[in-house]
Amino acid sequence: MMRIGIVGLIQESNTFLAEKTQRHHFEEDLLLRGEAIREKMAHVQHEVGGFFEVLDGSGVEVVPIFVARALPFGRIEREVFATLVEEMLQALAEAGPLDGILAAPHGATVAEEWEDADGHWLSRVREQVGREIPIVATLDPHTNLSPEMIAATDALTAYRTNPHLDQRETGKRAAKLLLRALAGEVSLAQAASCPSMAMNIRLQNTGQEPMAGFYREAQAIAEKAGVLDHSILLGFPYADVAEMGSSVIVITDGDREFAQKTADQIAAQMWERRRDFEPEQLDAATAVSLATQSALHPVVFLDMGDNVGGGSPADSTVLVHEWLKAGSPGRLFLCLCDPTAAARATELGAGAILDAAVGDPAAPVNGRWRIRSLHEGKFSESKARHGGFSEFDQGPTAILESIDEQGKGVVVMATTRRMVPFSLAQLASCGIDPFEFDAIVAKGVIAPMAAYEEVAKGGFLHVDTPGPTRADMTKLTYTKRRRPMFPFEAI
Repeated sequence: MMRIGIVGLIQESNTFLAEKTQRHHFEEDLLLRGEAIREKMAHVQHEVGGFFEVLDGSGVEVVPIFVARALPFGRIEREVFATLVEEMLQALAEAGPLDGILAAPHGATVAEEWEDADGHWLSRVREQVGREIPIVATLDPHTNLSPEMIAATDALTAYRTNPHLDQRETGKRAAKLLLRALAGEVSLAQAASCPSMAMNIRLQNTGQEPMAGFYREAQAIAEKAGVLDHSILLGFPYADVAEMGSSVIVITDGDREFAQKTADQIAAQMWERRRDFEPEQLDAATAVSLATQSALHPVVFLDMGDNVGGGSPADSTVLVHEWLKAGSPGRLFLCLCDPTAAARATELGAGAILDAAVGDPAAPVNGRWRIRSLHEGKFSESKARHGGFSEFDQGPTAILESIDEQGKGVVVMATTRRMVPFSLAQLASCGIDPFEFDAIVAKGVIAPMAAYEEVAKGGFLHVDTPGPTRADMTKLTYTKRRRPMFPFEAI
C-alpha cells in the first residue's frame, strides 16, 4: 500500500506591520501533528480536508504529519519560523518511508530571515525526501510566486475563487493529480510566468468583472491537449518582497516547454489587461455620503485599510469617525479588536455603563457606552466561506452601544482577539441582527462578501481607508519589489 504524507505551514504575512507573528498565534489557530490533523481538518472546507476526502477512498495509507496555521499578521519571528520548520522536518522523518506528499503552503508567507518562507520550507522538505518522491501543493491565489516554490514541487495548484470558496475542491484536485502521477498515468511538468505587474486587490473578485472575464480567457487558453491544470496567482501586495506580483502556473503531461509556452500566453493576456485591474478609489467621507443617500439598508462598508484577512490590527475607527462627522445619520455597526474594552465590560457586567475610548489607540472613539451584552466569542459557520474553516474564537466579547447624543445608534462589537469577518454567525452568536442597522463596517476587501451578500441590501462600498492594507498600493512604501513594475512605474 502506498503511503502519502500531508504537511502544511500557512500564514499570509503583512510586512508593513511592525509587529511579528509569534508562536502563540499558531497555537491559537492550528498547530497539529499526526492524527490530530485528521480529527480537526478532515471535514472542514479547507484544502487539507480535500486531501483526506480523495485519499481516504483511494486505497492508499494517509499519513498526516504536520500542519500549522496562523491568522494573517506581521512577518513571522525568526526563531518561531525556524522552530516550526524543524518540527515539521522531524515529524516528516518520524513518519517513515513515503511514496508522495501533499503540501499546503500559503504562498505569501514571510519570515524575518526567509522572505520567501514558503519556498524555503518546501525546499527543505524536498531536500529531505529527495527528487524521486512527488510533491504536489496547493496555493492561495494571493501567492507571490518564487522560483524556489516551483523547483521544490512537481505541481502547484491554486484556489480558483476569491472569496475563497473552493479550498476543499482545490485540495481534491491536488490529491487527484498526485494519485495520477503515482499511478503512472501522467508525468507532471510545470512552468510559471511572472509579468512585471501587480493587480489591485480591490478588483480581485473572481465572480465579478473584470476578473471573471480574465479567468474565462485563461480557461480557454488552457483547454488544450496535454494541459492538466493551470492557476492564476493574483499576488499579495502587502508583502514588500522581490516576488510580489501576479503570475501564472501551467502543468502539462511531461511537456515542460509546452507548459512554459501556455503560461507565457496567459501571462501575456494578463499584461494586456493590466489597466483593467486598476480601480478608482473611494475615500471614507464620500463613502459615508453615498451610504446616507441609499434607499436600501444596510449598506456594507468594506474597510480595506483595516483588512483583517490581510493582517491588519482590526481596530481602525476611520469610518465611524466619518459617520460621526456626518451627524450619525442612522445606526452603524462595526467590530473592533479591543481587549481592554472587552475586559472592562466583562468586569462591569451586562447593562452597566462603560466610559471608554474604544478602538485604535491613536484615534479612538471616546464616549459612554451601555454594555448591551457579553459573550464568550465562539461561533460556528456551516457553509463554505473564505478561509475554509467552520469554528472560530474571538475571545471574550462585549456588545457596546453608544449613549452619547453624538454617537447615537453606533454599536461596537469589542473582541479580545482579531477576527476576520468571514461569517454572519459572528453577529448572530452575539444577538446582532444585521437588518437593525443602516450601515455595517466589514474589515476586508473581497473575503467578507460571500457572507455579507445576503444582508447587504444597500450594496457594498469599497473604501480606501488608510492603514497597512490600504487598497491604493501606490501609497505604500516598497523597497524590495521588482522595478519597473506596473502600476508603480510606466512600462
